[in-house]
Amino acid sequence: MGIVTLGSPLAAETIDARIAYLRSLGLNVVTGRNVYAADGFLAGNARDRAADLMAMFADPNVRLILPSRGGVGVEGILPYLDYRFILMNPKIVSGYSDITVLLNALTQLTGLVTLHSLLLIDFKPDTPSYNFEQFFTATSSVASPRIITNPPGMPLMPKVPGNATGPIVGGNLTSLVGTLGTPFEIDTRGKILFLEDVHEPVNTVFRYMEHLRSAGKFRDCAGLLLGGCDNCPDAYGKSYEDLINEFLVPIGKPLIANLASGHGTFKAAIPIGANANLDANTGTVTLLEPAVAYR
Repeated sequence: MGIVTLGSPLAAETIDARIAYLRSLGLNVVTGRNVYAADGFLAGNARDRAADLMAMFADPNVRLILPSRGGVGVEGILPYLDYRFILMNPKIVSGYSDITVLLNALTQLTGLVTLHSLLLIDFKPDTPSYNFEQFFTATSSVASPRIITNPPGMPLMPKVPGNATGPIVGGNLTSLVGTLGTPFEIDTRGKILFLEDVHEPVNTVFRYMEHLRSAGKFRDCAGLLLGGCDNCPDAYGKSYEDLINEFLVPIGKPLIANLASGHGTFKAAIPIGANANLDANTGTVTLLEPAVAYR
């Protein structure tokens, strides 16, 4: 397992504690040269962070790449990656938050199916067993079809009936909006668009969703899959639930909400780029191919 820091820095003592936990599980760990780097809100310059990631793709002993955290700045490494080399040396890449932009770029430019799942920071004793079960099932099993399920007591919520089949794309809303107008802009055509966010007031979430709508991303997608918006305070009397009902439901695409994935306590492993069926009549999401695949 290769550990890299690709966006914002993480305290060295936290990195060391999480790596110790990985090793206690019997996993072999390789760390990037710049994993402890820190320069304000970035873990060093973009070229160095990109070089660390490329070194992991080049290392034959690394089969899974696990960023330490997200934060900000991951988009800055994308121009410095060698996508042809990555195509020839595919690895499992897991993460969420700002790592979202990397997951989708790799999927769009190489065909790699990436994993919206755990980061290094999540490997600690008090992480819910559901999260580990999701992560290790996704990274070790080639079984399909497989239904994506929330933890007990957290049902998925169909909002707009209908049925959609296509690759899953998306992740953190704030990060995805940042790709618009760049060579790494998310492509939602015929795809199931997954969105989640954290720590954003509802009026800001609205602004980002309006930007996606203006860019045609809701028009082009086949269906919508929504995670939570954790610690997203109401604004002007409107809640995140109001935003779903008043903004997204009228779009009319098959829509399922309340998926436990991303910044919340519980984290379903969502394969970015894998074909899935979203049945908003029954409230089920079924993976039609392994969560770890390469086309």
